[in-house]
Order: sequence, then C-alpha cells, then structure tokens
Amino acid sequence: MRGGRASPQTVGQTAGKAWLDGARQPAAGRGLILLGAVTTIAACGQAWCLAILLAAAIGREEAQVLPWAAGFLALALMRAGLSIVSERAAARLGAAARRTLRSGVLTRMLAAGPDALRHRPAGAVATLAVDTVEQLDGLFARWSPAAALALISPAIVLMAAALADPGVVPILAGAGLLVPVGMALAGVGAAAASRRQFAAMAQLQVRFLDRLRGIATIVLAGRAADEAMRLRQAADELASRTLRVLRVAFLSSVALDGAAAAALILLAWRYANRAGPAPIAIFALLLAVEFFAPLRAFSAAYQNRLVAAAATDAFDRSPSPASAIPASPRPVDAQDQGTRDQGTKDQGARSVTVAFEDVRYAWTPDGPPTIDGLSFRVTPGETLLLVGPSGAGKSTIIELLLGFVRPTQGRVTLNGTDVASLGPAALAQMTSWIGQRPMLFAGTIEDNIRFARPDASAAALDAAVQAAGVATFAGHLPDGLATRVGEGGYGLSGGQAQRVAVARAYLQDAPLLLLDEPTAHLDPATEADLFVSLAQLAIGRTVILASHSAAADRFAGRRLELTQALALGAA
Repeated sequence: MRGGRASPQTVGQTAGKAWLDGARQPAAGRGLILLGAVTTIAACGQAWCLAILLAAAIGREEAQVLPWAAGFLALALMRAGLSIVSERAAARLGAAARRTLRSGVLTRMLAAGPDALRHRPAGAVATLAVDTVEQLDGLFARWSPAAALALISPAIVLMAAALADPGVVPILAGAGLLVPVGMALAGVGAAAASRRQFAAMAQLQVRFLDRLRGIATIVLAGRAADEAMRLRQAADELASRTLRVLRVAFLSSVALDGAAAAALILLAWRYANRAGPAPIAIFALLLAVEFFAPLRAFSAAYQNRLVAAAATDAFDRSPSPASAIPASPRPVDAQDQGTRDQGTKDQGARSVTVAFEDVRYAWTPDGPPTIDGLSFRVTPGETLLLVGPSGAGKSTIIELLLGFVRPTQGRVTLNGTDVASLGPAALAQMTSWIGQRPMLFAGTIEDNIRFARPDASAAALDAAVQAAGVATFAGHLPDGLATRVGEGGYGLSGGQAQRVAVARAYLQDAPLLLLDEPTAHLDPATEADLFVSLAQLAIGRTVILASHSAAADRFAGRRLELTQALALGAA
C-alpha cells in the first residue's frame, strides 16, 4: 500500500514468515525434491514394464516376459527404497525445523524474562512453545517438497507420455489444471476454518491447564461443575471447528478425484475409438495414475500448510508488549557475550559491586513509579537490608538486579557493567536468588538441589545439604535425598522447601546473594532456624535482603529505608 502505514497484521505476517524462513533447510528440501523426481522417473519406467506385461497377458503383444518382469520388480524395489529414504529424510527435516523453532521461542522468552510473560496465562505460554511449534511439522516435512513436486513430477510424466503418444499430453494437462482451480475454491474457506479450529484448540488447552493448576481454588469455591461445563463447551467448539476443516478438506479431495476420473474417461474413450498398440494404451492409463499421485500428495500437504498458517498467526497476533515470540531486549553477539563472560570471571569470583544510578521504574507506562530516582552502592562482601512498607519497591529492586525488568531510566550495574548488557549466562554465574516461594520441580530432592549445578561433585552436594539443614529432615524420609516431590514442592512443608532452595544457592556458590522475603510464610521457629543458615550462606558474599521480619536483624549490614530513599533519591 503506497503512501500509508502497513497494518499490524501485515507487519506480523512478515515477521512470522521471516521467523519460519529462519528454520528452513534449503539443502535438505532440495534433496527431498530430487528423491521425489527420481521416484517419478522410476514410476514411469515401472508403468511401461507393466504395460508390456499386461499386453502380453491378454495376448495383444508378444514379448519376452522374464526381462520385463525383472525390470518391473527392480523398479518396484527401487521405488520402495526411495520412499523409505524420503520418509526418513522428511521426518528428520521436520524434527530439525521444530528443534530450531522451539529453541528460538524458548531463547527469546528467557531473554525477555518474566516481566514480558507475567500477564500471559501459563497455558498460553506452554501451548505456544509446545503445541504451536508441533503444528508446523508438516510445513517443513511435507508441504515444501510437495509444492515443488506438484510441478516437477507431472512435467516428468507428461514428457514420458509425449514419447509414447503426444495426444495424451493435452488430456492429462487439461485435467491437471482443474486441480488447483478446485483447491483454490475450497482453500478460501479452508484457511479461515483452520484458523478458527486452531484458535479453539489453543483456547481449550489454555483453559484446561490453568484450571488444572487452580483446581484447589475451584473446588473450595464450589465452582467445579461450572468449570467442567465451560471445559465441555470449549471441547464441543473444538470438535465443531475440526469437522468444518474436514468438510473443506473433503471438498478439495472431491475436486482432485473428479479431475482424475475425467482424465481416465477421456483416455479410455480415446483408445476405445482408435486402433493402436495395446502397450501404448495401457501405458497412458497407468501414467494418468502417476500424473495425479503428486497432485494428491500436494492436496494432502495443503492441509499442513493451512494448519501451519493458523499456527503462525499465534505468533503474529499479540496486542501486548509481552508478544508471543518476544524479542530480546538487546541482541547479544556471541563473540561479544564471550568477552563479557570472561570479563566477569576476571573481576573475581567473590568480588561484586552493586550500584543503582538514579533508577526509576514504573510497572505501567502511565502509572505512578514504584521506584523514582533511587541511587545506592553496595561494596563487595557488604550486606544491604531493604526496609520499607509493602509496595515500597523492595521486590522490584530484586527483579531489576535479576534482569527480569528494565529500568525506565537510570542504570543498574554489577561491577560497573549494566545488567541490561549482561547475558543470561554471565548473570546466572554471578547471582543466587531465594524468593518467597521456591520453585521446585517434580523429581527427587537431589535433582532439585543439583538444578543449580548439575555437574557438582558428591562432596559439594553433601556440603550444601549439611549447610542448608536439608539433612535434618531428609534423614527421616524413606528414600533420603532420593525422595520424590511433586511440582511446586508438593510433599514438603514450606520450611523444608525453602531449605532446598538454600541448598541450591549453596551449591551454586555465586558471589551475589539476593533474598526476597525468604521467610515470609514460615512460623517464627522455622524462620529463626532458616536465618541461621542464610547468615552462614551470606559469609563472604555481597548480599541484598528484602524482608519485613525482625529476625533479619541478625544480618549485620547497612539498612536502606526505601521510603526515605524515594524521597531523597539517594542513600
């Protein structure tokens, strides 16, 4: 559109297409096309051998049966081998493309951080990274080769037909031209039906996962029957949309079958009213089948393309800053990243200086700032206690240091380097974080501790377990550290789960320790015990602790009153 702005949807589609193009493997796709073309040539040779054999069988021709039978079998084995190779190559191509796409999605999500995804339902994010990418398999494994072979293979068949009987060419070509016309007419409704079907599937998945995670709240609120009814309605909607997609797909198949039937009828009429060699007539009829085979494959793959187009829309349609495939806040060059990581190591494993330089942050563009003009500096090995009422910005400071959110203005630096320019690997190497509710994964206690450093030695693991007090309760469990826990630490008390998080921090052994209300949900006795472990963990590290608890006073460090800091802009 000249002289105007492109619509957001147009821009999104361009971005989605470019994103998909990045996962394509042209060399592998060309290999599949070459295999398909060779298979078509073998099919033409097989059809000629079969025509000779059938003509001899009905007594219309005299021929040496054995050589032609041997040729037919050899070509049949060749086609079977080529088909196996093609299927395996297509499967590898689709798997490689899905790996590339899924890795890209997860990388960009991790780079964007929790802030970019906090307003999206967990089910939507899971559907995006898993099911949506899975829907794109057919685009790479089947559609791309089938689209090229729909032109190449019929052309090969037409050349073979021209050598036997030039009069067959216009019949096959004319019937073949009816196929794209029929598919185009059916495709107008198929594209819209596929998009609606995909949206209904995503809605059902999101609702099911989110309701499953909140099942305790639903039951306690007495809304189980209502939510079950809504899930049923979403499932019925998906079934209805799926049937509409199948209906349109059948219409496309009818167009193809009608064109193939018309070609066979015309060929049969031609040879019924015209004397000629029997092998030529049989060969022409067999070629009609081979002519429409790649078109049939193209028609089937066309549905994969429609599904892929609907899946790509999920990445393009995103009205909020937390886009479906969020872009990294700042692309990091691999070589540059390596230099930064090395520079971080060179600055010393136990030497971290934290500085806020006139930092301002607001959760919404037009909302009041949570932090306004905050400046402070924490020297290596120093402990800073963040004190203030709820909403003063204690957790926001922790999230800024973790790189989860970016300041609206000002800088947050570690050893003089802006956190925004540090890559995830460098930041993770420098930082340990213990929040209010530790994230424990379904698995053993040991697995959850080793999550911080999977390659840690048994001695390092044992030291972390003893220092964090995990050994105190793990020794009473049936399987010790091998005891399995559920997602979110199901099976452990709040204090036990927090001790696992402390052991994880011990094992990570990072020089900067960030503590965000680590005892917020614990009873006083458990809180006191946990602070003893945290105080030991803090020795020799730079520590920033946000807590309301009076027990935090055991950390001998500087206090930063956030209300005063906000008023004065310095501390």
